[in-house]
Parts: sequence; C-alpha cells; structure tokens
Amino acid sequence: MHTNYYFLRQLAPALTRQLQGYRVAACFSQEKDELVIGLTNSTTEFWLKITLAAAGCLVALPESFHRARQNSVDLLPELLGQEVEMVAAWPQDRVLEFRFRSGATLALKLYSTRPNALFRPQPDAPVQLFHQRYVADTELAPVEVMAGAEDGLPINPLKAYPSLGDLAAAYLRTRGYDPAPLEAKWPLVGQVVQELEEPTAFYVVRLEGRTRLSLLPVGEIELTLPADDPIGALRRFVPLLLNRRTYEAELQQVRALLEKRADAAATAAHHARRRLHALENTVGYRQTADLIMAHLSQIPAGASQVEVVDFYQDNQPRLIKLKPAETPQRTAQNLYRKAKNQQRETQELSARAERRETEALQALEQLEELAALPPGELRPFRQWRKQHALDPATLAKPSQELPFKVFEDSGFTILVGRNAQNNDLLTQRYAHKDDVWLHAKDVTGSHVVIRQRPGQPVPAPVLERAAQLAAWYSRRQNDTLCPVTYTPKKFVRKPKGAQPGQVLVEREKVLLVTPANPFERE
Repeated sequence: MHTNYYFLRQLAPALTRQLQGYRVAACFSQEKDELVIGLTNSTTEFWLKITLAAAGCLVALPESFHRARQNSVDLLPELLGQEVEMVAAWPQDRVLEFRFRSGATLALKLYSTRPNALFRPQPDAPVQLFHQRYVADTELAPVEVMAGAEDGLPINPLKAYPSLGDLAAAYLRTRGYDPAPLEAKWPLVGQVVQELEEPTAFYVVRLEGRTRLSLLPVGEIELTLPADDPIGALRRFVPLLLNRRTYEAELQQVRALLEKRADAAATAAHHARRRLHALENTVGYRQTADLIMAHLSQIPAGASQVEVVDFYQDNQPRLIKLKPAETPQRTAQNLYRKAKNQQRETQELSARAERRETEALQALEQLEELAALPPGELRPFRQWRKQHALDPATLAKPSQELPFKVFEDSGFTILVGRNAQNNDLLTQRYAHKDDVWLHAKDVTGSHVVIRQRPGQPVPAPVLERAAQLAAWYSRRQNDTLCPVTYTPKKFVRKPKGAQPGQVLVEREKVLLVTPANPFERE
C-alpha cells in the first residue's frame, strides 16, 4: 500500500516540507528498471530510489547511497539543478509529482503494471519518458474524480472509491461489510475513507503471506509507526520488505533443491529395489549351470534344448535352451561367469538402494529442519544453509558455455566429453591436475572429469554416479556391469602422435558399476 493514493497523500506534504529548496544533484540508473535521484541543499543529501518494474513498483528513501563506478548511466540531464517547489499526489491516483520552481515537473507513475517516470522540462515542452515504450504516457494527466453516489443510485460503494485497494477491502470485511445491506455499506466505506485520509498510525502488516505497509490495522500487525512521519515509515518498511523478498526467494530455491534431491534419490532407490527383487526372484544363472553339469550325460551333442529334473524346484521338469554350436560344459562355464557378475550386481544394487534411501531420508529431514527455522529471518536461514552446504557459493552452477555435457551432483560439477576431439579438449585443456578423471576400461568412450573442490574429497556416491556416466557414454552401455578406470588427472597424459581421445593412464583404480545416466529420470 506504499504506492496507494492514500499513502502518497500523506507522503507528498512530508516530502514538500523536507525538500523545499533542495536541488537535484544526480539522476542515474545502475540496474534495470531503477531510477535514482539525489538532491541536496548544499549541506544535506536526500535520496530517492524508485523501482519501476512491471513486476511491482518500489519507492525507497535510503538515508545514504553510494553510486557504483561501473554499469551506471546518467539520465534526464535537464533535471539536474532543478529546485524543488513542492511534491503533490494526483487525486485518486498512484502518481507522485515533483514540481520545480522553473516550471519543470517529474511525475512518478507507480502503477502495478506499466509503471513509468515522466519528466517535462517546461510546461509546454515534450514529455521525456523513463520507459520510452509506453508512448501513451505522454498524454498522462491528473483527473478530478468525484467520489460518491448520485441521489437514489444504488451503485457499489467500492467502485465509487477506486483507490481504496485490497487492504481497505480486507479491512471492510472484518467490519461486516459483505453481508451488510447497501444502505449500511456507504457509511462503512465513508468511515474507512476518513481513516485513510486521517490515519492514526502506519502499520507494517502480514496479510495472505505478503508484507505490506498499511494505513489500517488489518491482518497480522508487526510494527506500528507514527502517522506524522511517512518518510520514516517508508524507511522502516522498504528494507524489511526487501529482506523478506530475498528470504522468500532463497527459501524457495533451497526447498526446491531439497525436494528434487529427495525425489531423485527415492526414485533411484525404488528402481534399484525393483531390479534387486527381479534378480532375487528369478532362476539364477548358477542354478541353470548346476543343472547342466548334473545332466551332462543326458545332453546329446549339438542339442538346442534339453529337459531335465530341476532339484531346486521340487524335482519339477524344466526345459533349458542350449547353443548347438557350443558344448554344454562351455555353456555352463559362461553361466557361472554370469552368475558371478550377477552376484556382484546384486551386492551393488543393495548398497545403492540403501545409500539412495539414506540420501532421500536426509533430504526429507533437512526439509523438516528448514520448516522449523524462524520464519522470515534471513540471517539464521543463511547460517543453516551454509552449515548444510546448500548456499550458492558451494552449489556450483553448470556453465552453459562449456562445450561438454555438464551434470551437477552434491555441489560437484561433472563434465563428459562428446567425441574424440572433445575428449582431448576436456582432458588436455579444461581439466585441472587434481580433478578426478574417469573412463570405461578397455573400450572407447567419453572422458569424464569430476572438478575438484578445494579441501573436499569427492564423496563415494558422486564418484559412483560419474563412473556410471563413463560407462553409459561408452561401448559398454548395454552391459550388465562395466569396470571404470579413475585416477587424478595429473596421472593422465597424451603420448606424442596419439590419435584423438587416446591417452596413457597411470596409478589407476577400477570401479565396477552398472551403466546408466543417474541424472535422467527413468
């Protein structure tokens, strides 16, 4: 409500008393949709910082202001040196007008949409616009509005006072306005208008989740400020509002991050458990191999299938398919090898499911802690965020300029090469000596790099997911399990004359993983 007509009606005379005789010393912008005006009477400075954004207007009166050395643009050169005569609020409108002794005017159009600033150097001079795209504003002028109803005309009292706003409507509802008959509504509206024109105090209130400056005691009252100091009220309200906006934006960002983490971890754990259940409840490779070896004498050479007695399933008959070009012993040997890999896969899946369930639980617990923090308090929120490594300084953002596939995991950036030449670029030019370098063992594939974070070793879950990427972007993509080489990048070198993407690796370690892109939802 600080841009509402009824507040501007209180603010304008206070600014007149404060600024009479002041001259404009500076007029510039250093952010989008921002207009900064500095005035002085040779001994004292007075600053106005007006945000004229379509998302919302904001009028701030900072007690001091330091202009940035860069990204600052001078505006309205003819405004400099103008001496303030008075400040006025246009009747029943959200326009605050500065009038200068030379006849120049500066009107601040504080509409919730299409806001603007209109400067006229002389009464008959063309209007200079802050937002030049709003050309219709060149014709903007104050209009006298007659509030009230004609005799016997049953019109809506709220429409008779178009500047009342939503806070006045909410205040009226607390006084029984909605169910009241029409003849009772007019006196109620009249009383509220009188309270707005002669407020007893200014209130910083919380209504429907928003922090507002009100002339009426409505909603949750947080601060009560004297009615004879609208400038002081604005100086108390605006920093609080900006603090709340920053808090709410950062809170939403962290909440969305934790919800995404919890959802991704829970989904990954679910898929791991489902795969584990399928492996544990189907006939294993080892059982099939045992049956083949136990019935070798019954299997004729070149057979494509054989029916045997399955002693694992209550001696029920079972049909086993064979490869005619392969001996039964060779088939059993391959099945035993697959059984060994299957056992390792089962262990991997079980460990992964437990780890991802732990991550999901941790994210949910952090969401509960977040909800328990003091509402609206930016300092304790930021301390908590930093304690849990959730602040922007530790959450590296993927660079859109890098010519690689970029993934983010727990604050670590993972880069994946796109082809042989791109692999060389990643490993030879972009990777730091202490970054972790990964590659699917003994096959062609993408180079993968986990960028270092000083003083923070790469966690095992991050290393595993990077290894899954290395396996996924390789010739082993469709294998059940894939060995992945990893080592600090300083132990990776490119021999002279080597083909694109070819390197020599020293002091390598091997991690066995299931090829996957864990950053894509299944």
